[in-house]
Amino acid sequence: EYISSYYYNKMEYARFSSSVGKFVGFTEYGVKNAEYWNNIPSELSVMRAAKETYCQHNIQIWYNNMLTKS
Repeated sequence: EYISSYYYNKMEYARFSSSVGKFVGFTEYGVKNAEYWNNIPSELSVMRAAKETYCQHNIQIWYNNMLTKS
């Protein structure tokens, strides 16, 4: 799962989660930003593609490292 969180003053105001597939806001400011970002198709496609380019590319490396340490 790919998660990208956005913080201001140590408080999370918005997050993108690959399991949800869109931005979710946690504050009033975050809800407004999430609605704006969710209406930009290119922004959503970039964030959805991040799972394949970052997570799935490295999962075997992380999995092997965890197995050797346990």
